[in-house]
Amino acid sequence: MTEHSPVIIAIDGTAASGKGTLAKRLAKYLDYAYLDTGLLYRRVALTLIRQGLPTDSREAAIAAARALDPAPLDDPKLRGTEAGRGASVIGAIPEVRKTLYDFQRNFPAPCGKAGAILDGRDIGTVIFPEAPIKFYVDADVAARAQPRHKELLAKGETIAYETVLADMKERHARDSA
Repeated sequence: MTEHSPVIIAIDGTAASGKGTLAKRLAKYLDYAYLDTGLLYRRVALTLIRQGLPTDSREAAIAAARALDPAPLDDPKLRGTEAGRGASVIGAIPEVRKTLYDFQRNFPAPCGKAGAILDGRDIGTVIFPEAPIKFYVDADVAARAQPRHKELLAKGETIAYETVLADMKERHARDSA
């Protein structure tokens, strides 16, 4: 980082552990730019889903990542179960990870703020290993599944807690590998 580079705060952790809540509150308090990097993967997955393509379609996922438009990251469907499952699958594609790596690394530069907070998997170890401030947030998977289940129900999804718990365990296993 140069003398005039924005300060980077990296918040890493497991899915639904509270890293996004922490990141948003901290960004608002500090008046820093904020990026939920998981939404980038969810956007790519949702693009494929809406095109009727499988999320494990390597070439389609790479093309969608390269054409990523960050503007629609507020789409409520990005927080849905389907986008979450798809994000975990496309996140295993090295070329997608490389494309989104570049996007994340370039995010803070044009933000015009004194700093940027990025939350998501690998932020403090892969994306910004040089970040001067890093957090790792974790919680028991059963404790993480409860609020996620309530969140999905509040959005009108019909899904059993057991399904959410199983999905989170599967995602954690895939993300950890």
